[in-house]
Amino acid sequence: MKTYIFLLVIVPTCVLAGYVHGQKISYFLRPLWESPPKPFHDIPHYYHENASMETLCKLHGWGVRDYPRRVYDAVLFSNELDILAVRWRELFPYITQFVLLESNTTFTGLPKPLVFAAHRDEFKFIESRLTYGTVGGRFVKGQNPFYEEAYQRVALDQLLRIAGITDNDLLLMSDVDEIPSRHTINLLRWCDEIPKILHLRLKNYLYSFEFLVDNKSWRASIHRYETGKTRYAHYRQSDEILADAGWHCSFCFRRISEFIFKMKAYSHNDRVRFGHFLNPKRVQRVICKGADLFDMLPEEYTFKEIIGKMGPIPHSFSAVHLPSYLLENADKYRFLLPGNCIRESE
Repeated sequence: MKTYIFLLVIVPTCVLAGYVHGQKISYFLRPLWESPPKPFHDIPHYYHENASMETLCKLHGWGVRDYPRRVYDAVLFSNELDILAVRWRELFPYITQFVLLESNTTFTGLPKPLVFAAHRDEFKFIESRLTYGTVGGRFVKGQNPFYEEAYQRVALDQLLRIAGITDNDLLLMSDVDEIPSRHTINLLRWCDEIPKILHLRLKNYLYSFEFLVDNKSWRASIHRYETGKTRYAHYRQSDEILADAGWHCSFCFRRISEFIFKMKAYSHNDRVRFGHFLNPKRVQRVICKGADLFDMLPEEYTFKEIIGKMGPIPHSFSAVHLPSYLLENADKYRFLLPGNCIRESE
């Protein structure tokens, strides 16, 4: 009888624990079945505002050009107006053409307004250098959201050709919230013999520049464009990576509603396992704590790294070496700076 009672209690408890914490368990055990990717070859990054371009190029083992390359910045846009403004202001001096593609659906098929189109007047400073396009979503119920994302990236290739990109121009491939530093782009447009494809290692922030996760963001890349060969993508495309090349500020929104929209629109929307994850009070509490919105363990490949990153992200009180436009407009973008975790409710 005791055995039956034991089974009646333990089995349902184990099933419930597996349902609630199954994803955590699988992430914690990831090192058992998945090996880490091949390490990048890190290129040391040299910079000082008083150093000449000839000196900087030489330090990197590159020559210096007689004139700079043209640079195209291409992004897929969802609803990140604030971080887009910070990005474009940071890159403005050195970008030949800004290329932005916007869809009327999210990657997960949710209908959405054309946010950039409605706010285009706020970006008049780049209007003469802007190529803007829209694309209709083709999401099919039950389809992996990454198919829709890939479709939109193909459409971005076509928009780049309309923008006038030609061989040997530089093409920056990154999400809106992956922001290379201004001096990084200037270095790469002036230096000769840079790699044909170069990934950019960015400092990884979450929610604002108060929560520094690590310096492992690597998906941003810059390419010496080749007609018929270069394709817009957001995965690993080479082994070369330039160290300390900018900032990746993920989920860096002004309003709680924007966090909730992103959680539902995200390609990884299966991470919203329970309805209460989207509760505005919970979202605000998680942001200020520096915890994970999806209540997940870190995505790492060793137990040491997983355990080392478990729990909330430590608060950082440094606002040194951030995008200059952010500091010049601190009142407007205070929510992105240390010590300002409270978000607008509407």
